Amino acid sequence: MQVAQHRYIVSDPEILGGEPIVEGTRTPVRAVVEIWRQGVSPEAIPGHLPHLTLAQVFDALSYYSDHQAEINDYIESNRIPEDLVDPLVKGS
Repeated sequence: MQVAQHRYIVSDPEILGGEPIVEGTRTPVRAVVEIWRQGVSPEAIPGHLPHLTLAQVFDALSYYSDHQAEINDYIESNRIPEDLVDPLVKGS
């Protein structure tokens, strides 16, 4: 396991193919970032991901700040194409 420069963020080739995750979880940094991008404050994110501490959330966002292109690539590559999203999920 390779430890990144962030205390709570690691990359393990055995977990999600080495995508940066919150240490001790399988939660990718991109999951925290996507919740934050929806307008949820960092302090409220543990309410959505209760297995994370506030310190882990802030470190994930700090990691994102330092590695935006990398995390944006993970977000984009894991996005479900619009035509595959059920209309009931879209709210149409």
